[in-house]
Amino acid sequence: MSIETHDLMDGKVHIYKRDNSRYWQCSTYMDGRNHRMSTKAETLTMAKEFAREWYMTTYVTSKQYHQSTRTSLLLKTFGSKAQLTEHAPIQHHPKKIQPQEGHTFREAADKFIAEYGIITEGQRNKDWTAQHTMRVNVHLMPFFADKPLTEISAGLVQEYRLHRSTTGHKGRKPSRSTLHHETVTLRLVLKTAHRYGWIQQVPDISPPYKTSGKVKHRAWFSPAEYKMLFEATREKAKNPPREQFRYVWEDLHDYVLFMANTGLRPDEAARLEYRDVTAVTDQDSGERLLEIEVRGKRGVGHCKSMTGAILPFQRMQKRNQGKPTDKIFGKRRRNELNTILEELNLKFDRDGNVRTAYSLRHTYICLRLMEGADIYQIAKNCRTSVEMIEQFYASHLKNTLDASAINVRKPKKKVSKTSK
Repeated sequence: MSIETHDLMDGKVHIYKRDNSRYWQCSTYMDGRNHRMSTKAETLTMAKEFAREWYMTTYVTSKQYHQSTRTSLLLKTFGSKAQLTEHAPIQHHPKKIQPQEGHTFREAADKFIAEYGIITEGQRNKDWTAQHTMRVNVHLMPFFADKPLTEISAGLVQEYRLHRSTTGHKGRKPSRSTLHHETVTLRLVLKTAHRYGWIQQVPDISPPYKTSGKVKHRAWFSPAEYKMLFEATREKAKNPPREQFRYVWEDLHDYVLFMANTGLRPDEAARLEYRDVTAVTDQDSGERLLEIEVRGKRGVGHCKSMTGAILPFQRMQKRNQGKPTDKIFGKRRRNELNTILEELNLKFDRDGNVRTAYSLRHTYICLRLMEGADIYQIAKNCRTSVEMIEQFYASHLKNTLDASAINVRKPKKKVSKTSK
């Protein structure tokens, strides 16, 4: 008998269908035994949706069973609920759920980490999920660890911000965006605790005094600066300091050209494989360009490059003899790029903003706006929003201001002699 099978949730759930059955079945191994259930669905899509919900229900039920079993054993050991305040079960009330006593931030954080990756599977990039886990373990846990959830207030969170600002890594103060991301993770943990009835409500932990930061434009290369950069990388590729490292400078030169002609984020370029890129003739413009399948923080997107990205891509493929599943840019040339920028005195822009590989994406967006490209099409091609482009890019480009529309003068009415 042949069985068609599919795996979900990183192999935790299996979906299969027998020849003599019209319905898909699902199974998982949990608590030392196999759990099976019929999905009552004939299509694979509906079966997968049922299997995910069934797995989460089974997982939560298992955790609650183990918690109640643990509480019963402790009661037998100590003989009194008064000595088990930190393990007391949720007290149900006819009208509302009373918060449990004694639950700590550590318990809520563990619950959040266990749930978040499963609930957001397929909706959020794995790297994005891992960043929440990193913030909990590296920054939030050392400060909040064993503090009761009921004691976490807006004042305590403000003390955490002061703590982070005065004990930054290597003496550096964390940026406003870094603290914002940590606050977002902390709020997600507290929301998890609220869902389980461990706290009555999530406190307002928004930063006081400063509701919005100063709007700064992103560091980019002007047309003259960008020309200086790619000419310098081209010269290094032709005459490297050491012959044995020629390929390093050649890769850097092609990387700069590729990024400035596609607008990809550095992390998106790092995930890019040769099979994700196709050279085509565009039907609308008639130009040769690259169609790129981008895998970023919000899943899979698409990008159409400028014509200047074709030659760098072809050179990389020929030089590295790239196979379809090989990474195009396996290793970031961060040190070499910084060396070039420091030699050209381009590491910082006029306002002191540091330039990195991300600045090549900003350069692509600014140059497209300066050439008069439609802002909506740029936003789609760069997988961002029009609001982001207007706030961080278009606000400081003089080419986006239409003098003919600004310097409009209302014609004055001429008074006729008869009216006088």
